[in-house]
Amino acid sequence: MEIRELGLGGVLEIVPKRFGDARGFFSETYNAKTFGESGIDLLFIQDNHSYSAQPGVVRGLHYQLPPRAQDKLLRVVRGRIFDVAVDIRRGSPTFGKWVGLEISAEKGNQILIPKGFAHGFLTLEPDTEVIYKVTDTYSPEHDRSIRFDDAAIGIAWPGIEGGPQLSDKDAKAPLLANAEVFP
Repeated sequence: MEIRELGLGGVLEIVPKRFGDARGFFSETYNAKTFGESGIDLLFIQDNHSYSAQPGVVRGLHYQLPPRAQDKLLRVVRGRIFDVAVDIRRGSPTFGKWVGLEISAEKGNQILIPKGFAHGFLTLEPDTEVIYKVTDTYSPEHDRSIRFDDAAIGIAWPGIEGGPQLSDKDAKAPLLANAEVFP
């Protein structure tokens, strides 16, 4: 397994080894012992699966506040996305900064997004499926979002022909300046 820091306090790209032959490949995408030995000691308690029919779907920027904050380990099992993590820890020297990474089924890479970061992604291909593990269950009372296109954050999303496809919740999300974030 290859682990690479992405430059924002604990956001990591993880690339599991693939063992392939003429039939395809095998890959161990998560192993608590292996992750623990690499310094990633998290207890994942729920898996989520997202399907987006079209390219240009934006999901996010989402997060949950303490005490129900979530770490996320995300991978793409079909298609390709541009994934983003935004530091929303108000006391952090990188508050409001973002990092983006292309994640695809073909590459087999994953992203680890720790608590204290808002998360979102843009689908780059049709029929994209994303699976992610989280360290706490969904809590509507703690669920928050920030506008994906907040100019104060300045995320350089890849071109979205015809504009993004957003949920009502994401279209109405507040700007970072007005959002409830981590202390």
